[in-house]
Amino acid sequence: MILVYSLGGSILAGRDAESLKEYAQALKNLSEEHQIFVVVGGGKIAREYIGKARALAASEAFCDLLGIGATKLNAMLLIAALGRAAAPEPAESYAGALLASAPGRIVVLGGMQPGQTTDAVAALLAEYARADKLIVATSVDGVYSADPEVDSRAVKFDKMTCRELASLSMETTLSAGSRSPVDPLAAKIIERSSIPTVVVYGGDAENLKRAAEGGHSGTEIS
Repeated sequence: MILVYSLGGSILAGRDAESLKEYAQALKNLSEEHQIFVVVGGGKIAREYIGKARALAASEAFCDLLGIGATKLNAMLLIAALGRAAAPEPAESYAGALLASAPGRIVVLGGMQPGQTTDAVAALLAEYARADKLIVATSVDGVYSADPEVDSRAVKFDKMTCRELASLSMETTLSAGSRSPVDPLAAKIIERSSIPTVVVYGGDAENLKRAAEGGHSGTEIS
C-alpha cells in the first residue's frame, strides 16, 4: 500500500533521541511492506516563532513562512532518525516526493505553501500519489462531536464519511484538542477525492502501524 502520514509537530517536539528512534523504527518496519511518505508539522517551535513574529507586526504570510521553516527542521530531525531508510532531504514538491520514492525508502516532507497546514499538504500528496490511505497522527485520539477538553458530553466518532468530516471541520476552531484535528482545506481535499483516512493519537508510535493495518482506536473516515 501507499501510505501518507501527517505527523503533528507536537508529536516530535521535545522528544529525546531514543524516543525519535522508536518512531523511526516503527516507520522502517512499515516501509518493508508499504511505500511510506511522512509530512511533518511545525509543533511548538513553529508556534513560538510565529508568536514572536506577530508581536513584531510581521504579516500572516511571513508567519506562515516561519512555520514552514519549522516543519522542515522537524523533517530533517526525523530524517536523521531514519538514517539510510529515508531520502536524504525533505522533498520540496509533490512530484519531487514521488521521484524520491523507492521500495523501502521513506520520503519526508515539511510544509509547502503559505496558507496551507501540513495536514493539507499530506492530503494533497495523498491525492497526487493516489495513496491507499492517509493517516493523521495527532495529539488527540480521533474526531469528536465537540471539544473533549471543554465538553464532557463530546462523543468520539469511530467512523464517519468524508463529507461529514468536511462539514464538521468547517464549524471548528483549529486548536489543540479541537473537535476536528483535520483542518478545513485538508478535509475538503479528502472529500473531493474520497481518500480513505484515519485519525489516531500519535503519541504512541505503535499507532502508526495500527492505523495502517488495523487495531487502532481512532476514527476511520471513508
